[in-house]
Amino acid sequence: MLLNVIERNPDTLPASDTPLPTIVLIHGLFGQARNLGFAQRHLAATHRTLAIDLRNHGKSPHGPMTYQIMAEDVRETIRHFTTEPVILLGHSMGGKTAMTLALTHPEMVHSLIVGDIAPGAGGFANMDLSSGLEHVNFPARLDRKEADALLRPLIPNDSVRQLMMQNLTLGETPGWSIGLHDIFQSLPAVMGWPDFPPDTHYEGPALFIKGELSPYIQPHNFPVMRQLFPHYTLETIEKAGHWIHADAPARFIELVDAFIKAH
Repeated sequence: MLLNVIERNPDTLPASDTPLPTIVLIHGLFGQARNLGFAQRHLAATHRTLAIDLRNHGKSPHGPMTYQIMAEDVRETIRHFTTEPVILLGHSMGGKTAMTLALTHPEMVHSLIVGDIAPGAGGFANMDLSSGLEHVNFPARLDRKEADALLRPLIPNDSVRQLMMQNLTLGETPGWSIGLHDIFQSLPAVMGWPDFPPDTHYEGPALFIKGELSPYIQPHNFPVMRQLFPHYTLETIEKAGHWIHADAPARFIELVDAFIKAH
């Protein structure tokens, strides 16, 4: 499946015998490409960048989701832009998708950056979303304030509600713009992690960035991280939660820049 992409590039590419790798940014569950817009705009000063809407998200087509399926979507989409290895930067579900692509097609991945998620089952516990969202009775017209009031009983968490509101079409004939049914049907796979052969690993450089206040990367994850990504490093952003790029954008970019320059 070809996915929707936001492409941003430098005004002039630096003169070099070896072109810099393209950077591919992959959002998390219920997000979309523009959630990583701050990082993309910064990185596009020096690199070609592609921010991707995963299936059922943003403007991409809909369908069943597993990490193998989503990684294949990303692989197919990348190949429409470049045949060279890319830098993958994925947050949360996008991080699991990026890890899956690195493990299944390591030749495509120059280096890997994973935002606040570990290779394993779990994650997204704080979303706490009701399947009743599929059956919201939308009025004939809806503005942002009315949408907030409509969703509040189903999504009491303010941050999660604001995230979900970006997936609404407002104005005339409002409704969900995303593949909500397919997402809910696929949540067990999204909460899980693929089974890989025992010798599977990615030999390239990998950076995991954890939010200090987030529960999604813990010491019990470290052995599997080392097994699958033997050259990984881990950085923690103080006072940041799961949405590290929003909670501490300057520090997030600093870590990403340093990793990219080092490799």
